[in-house]
Amino acid sequence: MIGLFASTERGRAQAKELAAFLGPDAVVPDGPVAPALRRMWPVLGSAVFFEGSETVVRLVAPLLRDERSDPGVVCVDGAFAIALLGGADALAQRVADVLGRTAVTTAPPTASPLDELLELLDATAEGDAAACGEAMRAGEPVALANPLGFPLPALPDNVLPAGHEAAWTVLLDDRVPRTELGDHVVRVIPRTLVIGIGASAGVTSTDVSGALAKLAADGRLDLRAVRAFATLDRKTEEPCFVDAVEDWGFWHGSTTTPLLGYPGEELAVIPVPNPVELAIGIPSVAEAAALRGAAELSAGGRVEIAAEKVKGARATVAAARVLPRGRLALIGLGPGGADDRTPRAEAELRRASVVVGPPECVDQVRHLLRPGTSVRADGAVRLAEQGVAVALVAPDAGPVVAGPVHADVVRVTGVTGQL
Repeated sequence: MIGLFASTERGRAQAKELAAFLGPDAVVPDGPVAPALRRMWPVLGSAVFFEGSETVVRLVAPLLRDERSDPGVVCVDGAFAIALLGGADALAQRVADVLGRTAVTTAPPTASPLDELLELLDATAEGDAAACGEAMRAGEPVALANPLGFPLPALPDNVLPAGHEAAWTVLLDDRVPRTELGDHVVRVIPRTLVIGIGASAGVTSTDVSGALAKLAADGRLDLRAVRAFATLDRKTEEPCFVDAVEDWGFWHGSTTTPLLGYPGEELAVIPVPNPVELAIGIPSVAEAAALRGAAELSAGGRVEIAAEKVKGARATVAAARVLPRGRLALIGLGPGGADDRTPRAEAELRRASVVVGPPECVDQVRHLLRPGTSVRADGAVRLAEQGVAVALVAPDAGPVVAGPVHADVVRVTGVTGQL
């Protein structure tokens, strides 16, 4: 619960304006501030005061018990929204955004929009991500190039499409640029690639690693984008394959990247760009395994060959790409209270760039949305199929959509639906 407290008519009017944006968790109590505050304090998650900061300090000081359990406190004083205590920086920023004030926070935000983007995409950054993220947070123009079309969350207004003049550029791609980039460019490398491996008798892990390096150079692929390796099922436990994958993981900081295996008859029917008549009776291992692994990881999405096969001394490798597509999160809000939402539901709401649902449901979660998130009454499936990150909200267990959806679909039921 968020309590909004004011002792003047003007303050109460501003509190009611703010409550409309914060949703049903926000309460503007009637009557004098002090007794209302004492009555509500044990159940408050946060409190916003439309009073002078000295007055607020005197009001809350007798009620403070433990920094781990006391509510966050924000004071709207003149032109400022001040985070007084309790880790209320995010709420102060939200209040400032809604009311047109300047946020005064007690500590710098721990994560920039760029940090959050890296986390959402499970991506690696190359370049001065900290400086770029700080520029993004400070409102400086930042251009974002997204040539593969990843569905992105709502981003600040100062993040502009590629081609605009900007102090910084963020390049979201799994390929290595053809030319050297400047100091004010940050590459974001998503994990999109599946490497298929084929080998002849006597192959060593060095042979596989050498072929992989040649594939990366010829195909301009960044090996930090590898999501999985794939080969014939009977090869997955051979030391040369296991050692090569572990060697890649050592140099790229990954210990969980899988080596997928598929039977020959399954690989035999997969169309590939460079079929040959192999001694084992199938037209491809490397290209077919890469495409088969990418298809499995895409859960029905589109895949493509990212780099055709490259032959080494005794190993052949190829790369397939899991192409990004839109995302549709079907979110149940439970009976309607904050306690009926799951943490995963709140995370999916912040991941979306568009939230769709009836007004009464959207109002319940409006305060959780990123600045810039669009709100619509319908069209969720169409938007997701166009490549947008969409959250569709509904009461209780959540919404149901009919027919196939050509997008990544995630279902998050409300508490009622999980019991």
